[in-house]
Amino acid sequence: MPQRRSTLALFHHPVFRTLWLATLVSNLGGLIQGVGAGWLMATISPSQDMVALVQASTTLPVMIFSLASGALADNFDRRRIMLAAQLFMLAVSVLLAFLAFAGHITPWLLLTFTFLIGCGTALHNPSWQASVGDIVPREDVAAAISLNSMSFNLMRSIGPAIGGGIVATAGAAAAFAFNAFSYVALIGALVSWKPEPRPRGLPREHFGSAVMAGVRYVSMSPNLIKVMIRGFLFGAFAISVLALLPVITRDIIGGGAFVYGVLLGCFGFGAIFGALGNARIREIFANETIVRFSFAGFAACIGVLAVSRSILLDCLVLLPAGACWVMALSLFNVTVQLSTPRWVVGRALAIYQTATFGGMALGSWIWGLISEGYGPETALVIASMAMIGGVLIGIRQPLPPFNDLNLDPLNRFSEPELSLDLRSRSGPIMIMVDYQIDHKDIPAFLAAMSDRRRIRLRDGAQQWALLRDLENPNIWTETYHVPTWVEYIRHNQRRTQADADVAERLLALHRGTEKPRVHRMIERQTVPLKDDTPLKQQHPHHHHPEIP
Repeated sequence: MPQRRSTLALFHHPVFRTLWLATLVSNLGGLIQGVGAGWLMATISPSQDMVALVQASTTLPVMIFSLASGALADNFDRRRIMLAAQLFMLAVSVLLAFLAFAGHITPWLLLTFTFLIGCGTALHNPSWQASVGDIVPREDVAAAISLNSMSFNLMRSIGPAIGGGIVATAGAAAAFAFNAFSYVALIGALVSWKPEPRPRGLPREHFGSAVMAGVRYVSMSPNLIKVMIRGFLFGAFAISVLALLPVITRDIIGGGAFVYGVLLGCFGFGAIFGALGNARIREIFANETIVRFSFAGFAACIGVLAVSRSILLDCLVLLPAGACWVMALSLFNVTVQLSTPRWVVGRALAIYQTATFGGMALGSWIWGLISEGYGPETALVIASMAMIGGVLIGIRQPLPPFNDLNLDPLNRFSEPELSLDLRSRSGPIMIMVDYQIDHKDIPAFLAAMSDRRRIRLRDGAQQWALLRDLENPNIWTETYHVPTWVEYIRHNQRRTQADADVAERLLALHRGTEKPRVHRMIERQTVPLKDDTPLKQQHPHHHHPEIP
């Protein structure tokens, strides 16, 4: 494992430092806007589930649109995508502030605007998170993610209190206006940032194909699936605190907007300590241990909130809750980043965000309904028990350790010289690879082929099969299809250094005098447009008399 470097040493990267500081300002505005929206809904609507829906309307777009945003992040200029997202959120925030000052905000209109701001966040986040690996070296990615978490939670420690003061003195419209101004710093930083263009030897993937490639990669990566499941569960259960905090403040402890901001600030202040201690904690404990502790610690905090009637006790309890929140979510994020090659990292992060924010959106709605029907105390008790269930799931499906595999491109593939003049869209292409395997090596060969199948399918192969020659049983043939010739090249360029082990195992088992023979073939349709097959299948509903 690489030697741990100081997290704060990352500020020596000028691009990262500039974007981090600008994001700090943007996060402050977003948190102040969140306080304004949450408290405004609590004052204009008596419904507790409508209050909880403010949180859901912010996270729901991330669940819906993150995967599409991830495909854009992997295929287009990430800086331009982030710039477009920030300009969109600026326009929405200005209009929200204008309508709020004019007194025209209704509960459903407020949800609409928070949903639109969430759409901008959904577009921005995959490009920003995928850019971290482009800005800093791989060994600094974990520290960079922790600093990004600290940026958000540093503002969460003071932003809600500032937001509560703004709302209490000047109203929610002033909070919305502050948020609109907060986008200017990040827009300026993105305009001044001039990243080196990513080399692109192949044409961009079509949008639908790019989305499916991301889904396919994650579905064929068991460790990533475990991260997605735990992220969904943590988001769905832990969001109960943030979704119900306005109701807790108003109905249980009898506080106002400023108290609500202070409670949110305590949650964020605790998260700062979680972010600062992340690197040291990850050195000492296994990933699964950290996640179980985060689930169990958050469960205990929720349980105390359910029975507390003291503002001071709630503030103290929200400190460890914030630490558990950031430790779990940042660890999920780091695991996805370090377990995914660069060509698909934006989509993998987007799917992770879809799972986690989808859990938050669903959880916000569910806890709001339970609170409306049975009271916030009951909702919190149920959420606490659900968090304990997240601990038990880890016993059966433990989170993997950080991936130390080298996921840089293998770069061993050379495009073959062809006798046919193919275009990039020519296809379908069928590939056959012949191996000569001794009988005693068959179990090892089949085990290696199982890994090869997963890699092939993960990187875009279709209709994979393994065949054995009936006349010469020592000959085995691996076959698969790709839609076009350019997809065949793309498939081979996706191979990583970590995948070389499987290829070397197969080469060691091959007993031929030469390397395994590779056949590359293009399919050609020979059936005429008008079917001339002499025997046609009868329609099952047509009954014909038997012919003797």
